Amino acid sequence: MKLLGFVVLILATSVSLAIPCGAPENRQFDFWVGDWQVHRPDGSFAGMNRITLEYGGCVVHEHYTTGRGYSGESLNTYDAARKLWHQTWVDDSGLLLMLDGHWDGQSMLLEGIAAGADGALTKQRITWSPSPDGSVRQLWESADSKGAWVVVFDGQYTKR
Repeated sequence: MKLLGFVVLILATSVSLAIPCGAPENRQFDFWVGDWQVHRPDGSFAGMNRITLEYGGCVVHEHYTTGRGYSGESLNTYDAARKLWHQTWVDDSGLLLMLDGHWDGQSMLLEGIAAGADGALTKQRITWSPSPDGSVRQLWESADSKGAWVVVFDGQYTKR
């Protein structure tokens, strides 16, 4: 009987490892999946965001629109080889933002380099923090010329 249990354990482990994106790390950004309204700290409407799991759960796909002529999307995936999360963001202004980072146990924190408002390459950091009520805060910051973080966008996500 003990041998049978051992064989079942080996088979179950093999199956879980064979499932693409089946590791716990691949589920760290699932808190962001859903249909969201996004508001700024002053309560004003910022946009709508639809976050879906695609490609067998390997990709977290973001579709953002303000309803006022701005839209963009991101593809997010856990890169097991590098042991980090990667996001590629593109939008209708021509912005390309590539970020890498990790889940720190409370928030998803991704960083990268992109052109700032003046065209100079600038360090970017975006943090997504889930709340117990099911909402998510997204805080996008950019480093100024002295290296201090300046808020680019602060959005509170609530389910639609």
